Amino acid sequence: MEQEQIHFVTGRLAETALREVVGRLSQQLGFGFTVQVMPITVAALMTPAWIAARLEVPPGTTRVIIPGFCGEDLQLIYQRAGVAVEAGPKDLRDLPAFFAQPDTPPDWSGYDIQILAEINHAPRLDRAALIAMARQYAEAGADLIDVGCDPAGGWRDVGDAVKAIRDLGLRVSIDSFDRAEVTAAVAAGAELVLSVNGTNREWAADLEAELVVIPDRLEEWEQLEATAEFLEQSGRKCRADPILEPIGLGFAASLERYFQARRRWPQAELMMGVGNLTELSDCDSAGINFLLLAICQELGIRSVLTTQVINWARTSVAECDWARRLVKHAIDRRVPPKRLLDRLVMLRDTRLSSFGREALESLARGIKDRNLRLFSEPDGLYALAEHRLWVSADPFELFDQLSVEADLGIDPSHAFYLGYELAKAELARQLGKQYTQDEALNWGLATVDERKRHRLKRRISREPKSDSSSGE
Repeated sequence: MEQEQIHFVTGRLAETALREVVGRLSQQLGFGFTVQVMPITVAALMTPAWIAARLEVPPGTTRVIIPGFCGEDLQLIYQRAGVAVEAGPKDLRDLPAFFAQPDTPPDWSGYDIQILAEINHAPRLDRAALIAMARQYAEAGADLIDVGCDPAGGWRDVGDAVKAIRDLGLRVSIDSFDRAEVTAAVAAGAELVLSVNGTNREWAADLEAELVVIPDRLEEWEQLEATAEFLEQSGRKCRADPILEPIGLGFAASLERYFQARRRWPQAELMMGVGNLTELSDCDSAGINFLLLAICQELGIRSVLTTQVINWARTSVAECDWARRLVKHAIDRRVPPKRLLDRLVMLRDTRLSSFGREALESLARGIKDRNLRLFSEPDGLYALAEHRLWVSADPFELFDQLSVEADLGIDPSHAFYLGYELAKAELARQLGKQYTQDEALNWGLATVDERKRHRLKRRISREPKSDSSSGE
């Protein structure tokens, strides 16, 4: 097989580090390479049009890799190159991981666990707030919007509320033991009723909806079986929920009930209310949701009920959505769910890379302009500009060092920018996250794309005017 020949495009500042990383990779992976250093200091300031106008592809090249910052529209570059063009990672230190990716990325569209997202205390919300929450949950991945009623019952407008959600094109379940509420909700289009036990099964059997069966009392398994059998004989479609208990109130025993239910009913539909754990545990919800969804996937529990009331569980619906995709992929292929998807790795990052002081000192010696470059390293925060390097483990101290350098020209706007970036860099250092200047920290599914509001967006939008551009 003919050796692949890759043409890398970069700026002057990253040339030395890029050649070192690519040199190692070429030996490990067996490809040839060339590097084109564009006449610009910072690669992030290049635009596709600017690259296309200056690109020189050597004969025999099989593909071109440009910096990830420049990868929004590659058509112009492709037309100039005449070979495949890819946007690499935004940080060249991520090139090893970039090349380690499978040729065909995993397809995350597959899942078979249904998410019910409960709107708690729905009767207390006005119609606009109810609709907004339903839309939010649906966009996060909910399959059914669960309308949660108050224990006292008596919500006269429940039918109108259900209809309003149904009019959005969304599926609805009703969470109530009040007969009038449930009847009105089902008439308005609610397709699932939470919940039915020995106290309400007589009238629930007449409903034209699927029913969730729960035990009257957790310790009395026989009552769950009796209600399920009664509803089956009535011709009603059901799913059983043995009830997940919070930690401290019987959590392990409640898990055993789900195993028991699967053994008792090998083909039955089961449901688990995961919110009983995420909402009642002093712990970020992503890991809890992932673990519970993995249990559900292995046991064939095809629906979960969640909510996101407490602040640490405020993205639970989206967490369940990504968790169900990841656990299905892992279990179907019998592979550990590791280094496949980083949407649920939120507090820390999947991998960290650092330059080290010696490399940064070398990098600083090659910088010819006074624009500051910031780096977060295990031993402190670094700033580089015009053959100089400043370092401190304290961002305030580092800023003090920079502020006395009159030739850097730190005006109020630049001071604000430096404070913002140093705060991110220090936060990354404390938590063990990757920091890249002018890039948002990676918070998994909770990441906010800073390109929509960052000053870098304004700089990139100004295409470099000449080959002597240096950028910031």
